[in-house]
Amino acid sequence: MTKKASSSFKEKLFKKRLGFIGIFVSIVVSLLVGGGSVYYFMNKQVKELETANQSLGKISSVYSTLYYNYYKQIPQKKLTDGAINGMISALGDPFSEYMSETESSNLNDTMSGSFGGIGTQVEKSSNAIKVIAPIAGTPASKAGIKANDLIVKINGRQTSGMTLNKAVQIMRGKVGTKVTITIKRNGQTFDKTLVRAKIPVKTVTETLDSKNKSIGVIAVTTFSQNTAKEMKQAIVSLRKQGAKSFVIDMRNNPGGLMDQALKMSSMFVKDGKVILQVASRSGKPTIYRAGKQFDNGFKVHEKTVVLINGGSASAAEIFSSALRQSAGVKLIGTKSYGKGTVQNTLPFKDKTELKLTIAKWLTPNGTWIHHKGLQPDIKADYPSIAYVLAPNVNKELKLDDSGSSVESLQKMLNFLGYDAGKENGYFSEKTQKAVEAYQKENKLTVNGKADTKTLTTLETQISQKINQNDPVLEKAEEELR
Repeated sequence: MTKKASSSFKEKLFKKRLGFIGIFVSIVVSLLVGGGSVYYFMNKQVKELETANQSLGKISSVYSTLYYNYYKQIPQKKLTDGAINGMISALGDPFSEYMSETESSNLNDTMSGSFGGIGTQVEKSSNAIKVIAPIAGTPASKAGIKANDLIVKINGRQTSGMTLNKAVQIMRGKVGTKVTITIKRNGQTFDKTLVRAKIPVKTVTETLDSKNKSIGVIAVTTFSQNTAKEMKQAIVSLRKQGAKSFVIDMRNNPGGLMDQALKMSSMFVKDGKVILQVASRSGKPTIYRAGKQFDNGFKVHEKTVVLINGGSASAAEIFSSALRQSAGVKLIGTKSYGKGTVQNTLPFKDKTELKLTIAKWLTPNGTWIHHKGLQPDIKADYPSIAYVLAPNVNKELKLDDSGSSVESLQKMLNFLGYDAGKENGYFSEKTQKAVEAYQKENKLTVNGKADTKTLTTLETQISQKINQNDPVLEKAEEELR
């Protein structure tokens, strides 16, 4: 989650400098009227500065030694970037990073504009790039990419030694071009070739529930610069269409700007009630309360529920926890992701940026959900077939084959009503007959082999059937009746 507060990161650093000047002045005055205790405090400050200067001196010495004495010439920028990245790496924080000009531009595009890509929110894992959530309606979502998938290769390149932003940079590109990612899920590895598309700027979509026209369903894909404005427009539109209650779908929402989460939460929470607490390392948390400063007096009083899952992270969790603890709104779905830190960016003149974790955020009652997530009040999920690892479409499966891919094939065929026999991972004659029946009914080449065309069509139909019957939304409908 990126913090968008009233003062920028640079302003905060400037305030810290002013604070030091203030301390120095107060020390001088106190020495004139006080005594030795103030001398001890000043001496401690001087020692800390001396220690810091010694460390910087050591870094400068190493830099100079490498630049002038290494057996071959090294660009200054390479040494500088290496030093910065080394310090950030020492933090052990996947959300703090030094971004190049291109990487900074990509982040800004995500927050404010559209770009060509596959539509995944990701983070750096130990040996891969980890998917936080696919964005709804994007190539990644349509291809079945899921939260917690590990991207181990991009276009054949290993991601183990790749920076997060380098991976993002490779996955993005011109609309209509292809990128192949290698996914690792539940111990199984497979490839997905995706066609880059324009990732939508619009972050909020609304519709009336298909079964009950008095329920407005609002899906929020991410928290960008205009998300709160779009949320208000969606509510106003649905009210005009007759909506008397709302479902806010935060599933697979990876988060984004904190100020948008505050504005949106305030719409549903009574003025004065706590929305969020932000605790920096200085100690006492800053408490944010609902009020006109966030929602401009626009309030939602209709009965509301919020949908969450393992892809709901950061700002989506701020919104969900605020509504649950300060407005009594029920959460429906599965446990959320669990990202409880706040990042801010420090831009440099060369258009690079430092993204740094500056605080942790707490729910209204003071709970830190980092790595824990939010538990739903009502548990609901897609059927187990939604989490079955799809077979590699580039590897044909045939009679007498065995393994996890065959087992997945059997589960998929049985789910669609074709009797593939026991789901034991052995491609039996019964499985072959089920494949033939499926091919015949779907006007494919009838050969009894699960080839690329058969597997692709099968996976698409599974996805469509799952999306047509959403058990989580059905639970929400029951709750709002």
